[in-house]
Amino acid sequence: MNEPIPAVVLASGSATRAMLLDRAGVPFTVAPSAVDESEIKLSLQAEGASAADCAEALAELKALKRSRGAPGALVIGADQMLSCDGRWFDKPADRAAAREQLLALAGRQHVLDSAVVVAKDGAAIWRHREAARLTMRPFDEGFVERYLDQAGDAVTTSVGAYQIEGLGAQLFSRIAGDYFCILGLPLLPLLDLLRNHRVLSR
Repeated sequence: MNEPIPAVVLASGSATRAMLLDRAGVPFTVAPSAVDESEIKLSLQAEGASAADCAEALAELKALKRSRGAPGALVIGADQMLSCDGRWFDKPADRAAAREQLLALAGRQHVLDSAVVVAKDGAAIWRHREAARLTMRPFDEGFVERYLDQAGDAVTTSVGAYQIEGLGAQLFSRIAGDYFCILGLPLLPLLDLLRNHRVLSR
């Protein structure tokens, strides 16, 4: 007798990740997993962990925490870290923080490390991580102010204060990496896993 097709749970409150899964035709429910990201980042950084290691650790923690309350489900945990010359960046809390991030990144290359972990019945069964390298063009404070005026509150919803799928594309001179990775969910390998578990047709 065939096992039932597992349910899929996204353990993230990210509207972008939910949009990517939805547009890819994945049946899923959203159940964000609350973790103290700031404390974990500080601890891992003190231990000398890389930004990629941190992204994966956070993704796994989110997946495991939600998986324990969702028997039989495939629980997706995901996270993303932005680093530039050893500095880790978080989502800007307000316009002033967004301005500071943009000016710090202007004319420089930064790395986005995205990780996704899938857990089932309280154990991680699959993990994947990717990196993208993005180079911001040089710009001055006047441009940043105009950009912030146009972008509005959206600048506080993503690390680096940009969305490359929109107005944020104007910030860059070069982007090297997978589009889905940049949006925070390495989608193609995840879809392959879901096909292997019969959530999606092969």
